[in-house]
Amino acid sequence: MAFNAPKTLRVAALAVATALALSACGGEDQAQQQQAGQQAPAPEVGVVTVSPADVTISTDLPGRLESRRTANVRAQVGGIIQQRLFQEGSYVRAGQPLYQLDNATYVAGLESARAQLASAEATLAKANADLARYKPLVEADAISKQEYDAAIQAKRAGEAAVKSAQAAIKSSQINVNYSRITAPISGFIGQSNVSEGTLVSANDATVLARIQQTNPLYVNVTQSATEVMKLRQRIANGEMQAVNGAVEVSILLEDGSEYPQKGRLLFADPTVDETTGQVTLRAEVPNADNILLPGLYVRVSLPQAAIANAFVVPQQAVTRGQKDTVMIVNADGSMAPREVTVAQQQGSNWIITGGLQAGDKVIVDGLAIAGMMGAQKVTPKEWTPQGQAPAAGAAPATASQAASDVQTASAPASASAAQ
Repeated sequence: MAFNAPKTLRVAALAVATALALSACGGEDQAQQQQAGQQAPAPEVGVVTVSPADVTISTDLPGRLESRRTANVRAQVGGIIQQRLFQEGSYVRAGQPLYQLDNATYVAGLESARAQLASAEATLAKANADLARYKPLVEADAISKQEYDAAIQAKRAGEAAVKSAQAAIKSSQINVNYSRITAPISGFIGQSNVSEGTLVSANDATVLARIQQTNPLYVNVTQSATEVMKLRQRIANGEMQAVNGAVEVSILLEDGSEYPQKGRLLFADPTVDETTGQVTLRAEVPNADNILLPGLYVRVSLPQAAIANAFVVPQQAVTRGQKDTVMIVNADGSMAPREVTVAQQQGSNWIITGGLQAGDKVIVDGLAIAGMMGAQKVTPKEWTPQGQAPAAGAAPATASQAASDVQTASAPASASAAQ
């Protein structure tokens, strides 16, 4: 017994020492966790600093480009096409020859009309000479009054025959001219629908070719009459302001790019289409470089009204519901909800007319991560839309960066748990 007692005491002492060491180690780890939690930086959130401005309300409407003028080339007289005098797809000017028909018949008719005119003029000359001789004779009672009246009648018939022959010449000349088909307007001509040797006639519905003027182009768009009425009602109530002066429109192409030149609104049809309930609007688009083509599908961004002293906020910053709200970063870094009034959508943004003040920092990105961390305060960084370069010296907070902050802050606790 005397030999075992000291060994028991040694084992007990070793157990106590081990427990004290573990307790000390656990206390140190807890202190490190608390210290790490206190030193964790406030998470970054992307914000936009809002300021009031006059915002123009635009509507994107689909439409197709149309040529300003279109002329279908048709034959005005019959004949066989002898020659095509233009290059397909080229620019032609008004009066430029396009086709030559076989005009032998019309030339012969013109020569015949000229011969008839010469005959009528000869007849008239004889009638004038007879009348000149008969006048002194009738005064001297050398001839009867009846013979003199016949001479007067012959002169008038000769004058009428001359005028008829002159008209026949004009008609024959017109036919000869029409046998050479010319461009009615200036513009770009398309493909020829007929070839040499084709027989055409004046009553034929065949379009020989088509000419289109492409500078400027027209684009006709339609808008719901209900939307137009609502817009006019809001303008009448003072919620919006009418766009005054010349209205410029933007042309958006099929690939999403914007045409570099602005168009202008020409008119809005005051009548609603009974079958579709749509109102037609027409805009004119400059096309000096002939980049745009008739028939091309485009979208027209049309300014229709303006809202004074409004705020433009990205859609992801607004929580829609019975009450629309945004989250604001205060000057001390704390966050607070703010009820707002959403008036209109503009692309990927909301137009807000109430609830915000100039200089408010509205959280756009990183709010969910800050909530996961249970952060009471955040560090605001100006937010830049995706695809745009951030301002110099500023990097917008993203979800991946915030997640990295969460992992950094939780790393000491995970290491302690592993120990």
